[in-house]
Amino acid sequence: MDADVIVVGAGLAGLVAAHELTSRGRRVALVDQENAANLGGQAFWSFGGLFLVDTPEQRRLGIKDSLGLAWNDWQGSAAFDRLEDEDSWAVRWARAYVEFAAGEKRSWLQGHGIELLPTVGWAERGDLRADGHGNSVPRFHIAWGTGTGVVEPFVRYARQAARDGLLTFHHRHQVDELVIEDGTARGVRGTVLVPDDSPRGVASSRDRAGDFELTAQAVIVTTGGIGADHDIVRRHWPERLGTAPAEMVTGVPAYVDGRMLDIGAEAGIRLVNRDRMWHYTEGLQNWDPVWPGHGIRILPGPSSIWLDARGRRLPDPCLPGYDTLNTLKYLRTTEDIAGYDHSWFVLTRKIIEKEFALSGSEQNPDITARDRKAVLRDRLLGKGAPAPVQAFLDKGADFVTADGLEELVEKMNALTGEPLLDAAGVRRQIEARDLQMANPYSKDSQVQGIRTARRYIGDRLGRVAAPHRILDPAAGPLIGVRLHVLTRKTLGGIQTDLDSRALGTDGTPVEGLYAAGEVAGFGGGGVHGYNALEGTFLGGCLFSGRAAGRAAARQTA
Repeated sequence: MDADVIVVGAGLAGLVAAHELTSRGRRVALVDQENAANLGGQAFWSFGGLFLVDTPEQRRLGIKDSLGLAWNDWQGSAAFDRLEDEDSWAVRWARAYVEFAAGEKRSWLQGHGIELLPTVGWAERGDLRADGHGNSVPRFHIAWGTGTGVVEPFVRYARQAARDGLLTFHHRHQVDELVIEDGTARGVRGTVLVPDDSPRGVASSRDRAGDFELTAQAVIVTTGGIGADHDIVRRHWPERLGTAPAEMVTGVPAYVDGRMLDIGAEAGIRLVNRDRMWHYTEGLQNWDPVWPGHGIRILPGPSSIWLDARGRRLPDPCLPGYDTLNTLKYLRTTEDIAGYDHSWFVLTRKIIEKEFALSGSEQNPDITARDRKAVLRDRLLGKGAPAPVQAFLDKGADFVTADGLEELVEKMNALTGEPLLDAAGVRRQIEARDLQMANPYSKDSQVQGIRTARRYIGDRLGRVAAPHRILDPAAGPLIGVRLHVLTRKTLGGIQTDLDSRALGTDGTPVEGLYAAGEVAGFGGGGVHGYNALEGTFLGGCLFSGRAAGRAAARQTA
């Protein structure tokens, strides 16, 4: 045997699994098609959001959360409807994960040196139904250091284990085959790729230098999803979401290619829920891209006016920051706009300064650097938009500004090359909305949401602009932002039991084979069901990677 356990994929789930193994004395071969600069995978690039329940951070802010409330929210969001088959393990994973988030998760994170910001964000506010999709309360805890801070301890553990002789890195090794003999995983075979010293995230060569084979008592697959391969995204795009856009921006590096899903299927592994996926509707073209088609997601506050490609205000629950997939569905299934790949935010300078955040570790240098003074200065006390947001205003291809609405609409039409927007129609809708701002009550659901958000101190201080008229000159200039669909997460994948054991096509575990992270739908082949509550992707990698590592350690004892 070349190792006790082979871990395929050096992203967050793989690193966590490797740590659980090496901390128990197991010898690990860590195999990844990228170079050493990419340890931590796409988690490195994330904002570092973590879903936790009933924490001291929440309680200090007056948030009353509970396991019961969180589980109700999860069930309403997941809408599991394949309980006898594809969701049979996913729903058990979901319950276990919510219990983890309400129990051990915070102390476990602290035990690895991962700290949390004192503020708690309110992501995915939902579909406006108590029993439907969305977070009833703020639960989005951000790690100091963003995604880099979550990844860092596990990278450190791996490097120390390598120095101790317990872990061997096999960079630039692309797995092409799972070796399963007599129903038992024996190892992997694949291609040695030519050396490539490209910086982290940059697309690397796939030129072949040779072949390899590794053997072990167990194999853990942690290779991520399909978000970088738009052809695969389109192949599995569900009919319920209409037609896939002809053009999308890409929210993950090029190596998130989904190869191991089909390789697993060829080996007799059961794939489930492949029609479930998570893509954002607030994507921007990155003015400073790292990988091909690099897109950045806006994390919006609730105040921007959201218009479709023809200039009509989106209906409930398609509000900024509320219901990702309902908005995607509306944009892709409404007959007279489904042929267009964009929508619009219309907002004011006052809104962008307070409400725009950008997803990604590199877009949040203050938090990534753990610079508490900079966070306080720039996000709470400072004037003007945060520097990364200002850079998009200055250089981004999707931003236009103007002092007047007619001029703004003219520039928006020029950006798309087609006069789809009627300035008079846009003005009527915005003026109607602005009339609702005169009172502390309103019949407009978005205005109600703004006022509700301002009752939460975390939103009032750092996330939601004071209510004002969009057409108030004192709040200007006006800003138009063209939004694209941004590919991100695979919600289905390899079906696993609660020990992360991969199941075969007959529904029984394949001896010695495990799967964790996005390739396993973050647990069970789809722990999120149809919808994510946010902060649950990193957490799913941590939780399922931990389960896989511990189970494989027991097997190889």
